[in-house]
Amino acid sequence: MQLHIHRNPKSHISEAYRLLRTNIEFSNIDKNLKTILITSSGQNEGKSTAISNIAASFASLENKKVLLIDCDLRNPTVHKMFGVSNINGITDVLTGQKDVEKCIENTKVSNLDILKVGKIPPNPSEMLQSKRMKSFMEAIKPHYDYIFIDAPPVGIVTDASILAQYVDGTILLVAANEADIEATKIAKERLESVNANILGAVLNKFEADEKSYGYYNYYYGSSSEKRKPKRGLFGRK
Repeated sequence: MQLHIHRNPKSHISEAYRLLRTNIEFSNIDKNLKTILITSSGQNEGKSTAISNIAASFASLENKKVLLIDCDLRNPTVHKMFGVSNINGITDVLTGQKDVEKCIENTKVSNLDILKVGKIPPNPSEMLQSKRMKSFMEAIKPHYDYIFIDAPPVGIVTDASILAQYVDGTILLVAANEADIEATKIAKERLESVNANILGAVLNKFEADEKSYGYYNYYYGSSSEKRKPKRGLFGRK
């Protein structure tokens, strides 16, 4: 679980995230994609690592302000990506215990803020479906150029289906050789049932040998990197 874009911006993994950023930008032609959600069919497919790196990639664009919200109220992970505690987050905002300004946190990545989960609630689905959540999403939009949301697996709980109705676009992450085909189909169907704007799917944890990386091995990899077998394009959650 690494923030590759920040730690190793010239790696083949970081380049893959920048390519994904470009693909998302091209999806922006007919509709303004400002709020983007990522989910998966099952657990541990790598969505938190992916969304954190995608958000960091967008934050590297000139004059773009980005917010990453952890909406996995059952299993928060974003705070671990950035090495901070999970104290004070979106649940504290929604319950009226904290102002959002006191919960949003700057990160080591320029122009990238995060909003953690905070206290884990006993009723995640109800909280995400509340009027306060809808009002919060509308209120936060004017303050950022892009808002990315880490959602729970849509194949396990209803949370992602709820959140998909609040955003401009949804990405379905699929772990190679791990995700169940039928579960992935069901995940897609659940998103379609709420009229989610599915931007596409990201294949994660894909194993590839040296030859598969071609040009990027030569240009971005160090001599030590070239001798090592490469992991997938995106890391684990």
